[in-house]
Amino acid sequence: MINQALLVTIRETIVVKLGKTVTKILTNLNKLNDLITAAETRVNREANNVQIIAVTKEVSVERTQEAIEAGLTHLGENRPEGLNGKIASIQANVNWHYIGSLQTRKVKQVINSIDYLHSLDRLSLAEEIEKRAEKPVKCFIQVNVSGEESKHGLRMEEVLPFVESLKSFAKVQVVGLMTMAPNTEDEALIRSVFKQLKQCQQQIAEQGFAHAPCTELSMGMSNDFEIAVEEGATFVRVGTALVGNERGEQDEHEK
Repeated sequence: MINQALLVTIRETIVVKLGKTVTKILTNLNKLNDLITAAETRVNREANNVQIIAVTKEVSVERTQEAIEAGLTHLGENRPEGLNGKIASIQANVNWHYIGSLQTRKVKQVINSIDYLHSLDRLSLAEEIEKRAEKPVKCFIQVNVSGEESKHGLRMEEVLPFVESLKSFAKVQVVGLMTMAPNTEDEALIRSVFKQLKQCQQQIAEQGFAHAPCTELSMGMSNDFEIAVEEGATFVRVGTALVGNERGEQDEHEK
């Protein structure tokens, strides 16, 4: 999780030696850590219990490298091409998270290159992981808490039976649950979604499954991570607010 001593060292000793973009990312990271700490404090959560995933899907290899230089070690991609291109170019000792929906036929392209999969949502996908993975894969089951047709994931009532169906899968380790909140300014609705996922996670964790400790919650993005932290998130997926969006930046530059 967050190493505060390391962050202080970074702030005090290397900022002056970094490029402009790296320094901007580091500034964003420090702000993000402060907001997470404040959210933890508001609900009396133990500090330093949230892992930030830098979502690099909208930025280049160069910007991703700069994010690593700023101290980020957990990176998220949502397409096989983007993931493999960056891994090949960067070759850094970081944790790669696959955060997008994964087609069964593309499992072989990514499964042995990632540390976490955030989108396990069907038995056929688990079967392909079992077939292709060279070692156990840390998986989050994707849950469509809000019930929106535009979102992937299991319904709430399907989660426990699905977890039980994975008992014989040696290569699938269910470390937690993942969801995406509705794109809305209704804070009460967003909070309700996160709260329901937390309750579901606790229900599964209480079963004591060896293959599914289910202790983690992947929820919260750039616009709602503070609410997610207040409701128990242990992984937050932040892109624009941390590393920016080079497509958007280019659009602004061209106006």
